[in-house]
Amino acid sequence: MGELPTGTVTFLFTDIEGSTQLLRELGDGYASVWKQHQVIIREALAAAGGGEVRTEGDSFFVAFSSAPRAVGAAVTAQRGLASHSWPAGTAVRVRMGLHTGEGVLSGSDYVGMDVHRAARIASAAHGGQLIVSDATRVLIEHTLPAGTTLRDLGTHRLKDIQQPEHLYELVIEGLPAEFPPPRTLEARPNNLPLQLTSFVGREDQLAEIQELLGHVRLLTLTGPGGTGKTRLALQVAAETVRDYPDGAFFVDLSPVTDPGLVPAVIARALGVAEVAGVSILETLKTHLQHKELLLVVDNLEQLAAAGWVIEELVSAAPKLKVLITSRMVLAVRGEQEYAVPPLEPPDPKSIADLETLSRSEAVRLFTERALAVQPRFRITSENAQAVAEITGRLDGLPLAIELAATRVKVLTPQQMLPRLERGLSLLASGGRTLPERQRTLRGTIAWSYDLLEKPEQSLFRRLSVFSGGWTLEAAEAVAEPERLELDAVDGLSALVDKSLVRPINPADGFPRFTMLETIRQFGQEVLLTEGELDRTRRRHGEYFLNLALRAEAQLTGEEQAAWLEQSERELDNLRAALRWAIDAGEAGLGQAAAGALWRFWQQHGHLAEGRGWLNELLAMPSGQGRTAARAKALTGAGGIAWWQIDRDSAGLEESLDLFRRAEVEHGVARVLAMLVIRDAKAGKWQNAIARLEEVIAIWRRLGDRLQLAFTLIWLGFACGRAGRRPEARSAALEALALFRDAGNATGIGLAFRDLAFLAVWEGRPQEALTLMGAAESLRDRIGGGPPPGFGGMLEGDPVAEARAQLSEDEAERCWQQGRRMELEEALTLARHGAEALK
Repeated sequence: MGELPTGTVTFLFTDIEGSTQLLRELGDGYASVWKQHQVIIREALAAAGGGEVRTEGDSFFVAFSSAPRAVGAAVTAQRGLASHSWPAGTAVRVRMGLHTGEGVLSGSDYVGMDVHRAARIASAAHGGQLIVSDATRVLIEHTLPAGTTLRDLGTHRLKDIQQPEHLYELVIEGLPAEFPPPRTLEARPNNLPLQLTSFVGREDQLAEIQELLGHVRLLTLTGPGGTGKTRLALQVAAETVRDYPDGAFFVDLSPVTDPGLVPAVIARALGVAEVAGVSILETLKTHLQHKELLLVVDNLEQLAAAGWVIEELVSAAPKLKVLITSRMVLAVRGEQEYAVPPLEPPDPKSIADLETLSRSEAVRLFTERALAVQPRFRITSENAQAVAEITGRLDGLPLAIELAATRVKVLTPQQMLPRLERGLSLLASGGRTLPERQRTLRGTIAWSYDLLEKPEQSLFRRLSVFSGGWTLEAAEAVAEPERLELDAVDGLSALVDKSLVRPINPADGFPRFTMLETIRQFGQEVLLTEGELDRTRRRHGEYFLNLALRAEAQLTGEEQAAWLEQSERELDNLRAALRWAIDAGEAGLGQAAAGALWRFWQQHGHLAEGRGWLNELLAMPSGQGRTAARAKALTGAGGIAWWQIDRDSAGLEESLDLFRRAEVEHGVARVLAMLVIRDAKAGKWQNAIARLEEVIAIWRRLGDRLQLAFTLIWLGFACGRAGRRPEARSAALEALALFRDAGNATGIGLAFRDLAFLAVWEGRPQEALTLMGAAESLRDRIGGGPPPGFGGMLEGDPVAEARAQLSEDEAERCWQQGRRMELEEALTLARHGAEALK
């Protein structure tokens, strides 16, 4: 093999599609086919000056110093494969991928993200297809081989690659050109999190697990913390997602401490909403009954008591497969264990051979992570011994190796080794009751912690109190970096650089941070040892419970969608804060916050969980006083009971009495509004009107024009149902004016609906249909809709009632007339009737 290129290099990966099936079909004849395939590819590569890096099974990895030559070789190979005379009935189709990036050699192999990107691009192709990256396209588009063109495939998410990649297909004249969409993560539904680092090694384990999943439906990956169970499970899911028509979904249980919440957390990951009157587990079983999907359940060991939930889901859904990560076997029916081994450290005899050393999975991982913080890092004859000893001393544990590798930014491996050994020896002498690998991992985390500056240590400890991640704002409020004379951004950046904190880039663009559960547990241990746990939990609890109070008004307001999403993102922190309130006896704050959150629980399908929190908080001995906080919690409990169709449990009258005694008018108004729904369901319209008039008087006194307008909509409908038509029209028109002044499209549409009901009831079906057509057009143009649950009393359909009174043609004419109306024209119709438009 000639010298491999460095600098700007174009990488080519190839792989036979369906090689296992070919092997089954051809038996001993497969070896001949495989050799013929190798000859064809090698001839094409040699003619173009490609450097063969390695072959693995049916795949080639080749490097070129020139992108046009790389493309030329790939095209020649595809043409050669297509024209070759294979055994009768055999078709050998090879997928190929090209990417151009930085060629960093470590021994006789390349390392770095560009290599992984090229491999992932190749895995996205189908047999006979050649896909190139945008970086390669730029270099070849003006020098394409004869008879070839580029086809834009758009952007796609690739396994292990954080940013979407723009892909292009090289269409070769005379060869098949129609392929299914690329085999990327978008190919099937999934919620698999983007990985910020490459996946290194474990080819044997990946193959074994995938083989097992072909035969078993419940597979548990076991091993101590830090062995890479989670990352391995996610990689399996990413590589097999195309095999599951209904996709692959990841359930993170690391922030969850209550086994009773497991069904709700699984439902949340799958996007399954709670159904009133049905347990969330039964809803899940119904949802999964006919689904063919892979469910990855992470960190189940701390909730082993919930193993029966997984067992029930597998029993109810015959095409469901579950891949679990746990530090121990769960002992549930149908479970198969797969013990995840650590990475194999290098053989001490191979240290003198850099090429062999660099192929060790443990050394490859160390090198990849070291390059991420120090791009000039290389395995050399000077540092090889130290790197080998470091990975061996760390027992091949991936997390420990990653933590150590980040230190090459300030220490050479030779400098690092004695410091690391001292740290591990100190730990071993004081923790002999722990298993050896657990002592090794904990010692590595402790060593990384000890190397932090004192303010960084304090920040790290305090950040471990968060569950499910945090924002910069939350870190500043809870961890108090200013008291440490530390800038929050600088402190977080330092912890990210040392792999103790990981950044998350959510779809909404607001960055978040998190810790691996093993590291977080260590942080909490040190937080307790330093005597800071109680204070930090209090600051965390108060911050998130006050966040809940701030969210209350927004959960039914203009910024509703954004606040609902924020509450969902912070759900694990909110759970931890409520638990702190109960543990600390803070009934008032806990009750107020839970009462504020009930609309979130209702609208995002967490009814059972919300009711559980409210019941527990209302039962606290310190929370039995006649306070506004208790009244708010009772309102929430009543609201949830209503939505669960448990009308007898909605204790709303007690809540109303408490709000009246405390003279909390907005609380009185909200409870009265809920009682109105009960009256409406029972057809007690005069009772409903009386309550609504009191609510409207409160909103007028408080100056809340938005709540006033929404309540006037209800009053208009109630008066119309009660036959009080002039009052109904007056209420609806006042609401319309308020919404028009505020530019609230949702409210304008609701006012149109009120007036359409009135028009139907008064014998003007044409006007009703025109108004509803205008409302539909407004919603299409501007968006929006009534807040969830707003229509609790607005039962009926004015469109259906109006159409029943007209011929099909006349009804459609009125509907389309409304759809064509401009807003001002529709407002004129609403205010003055059809006569005003003539």
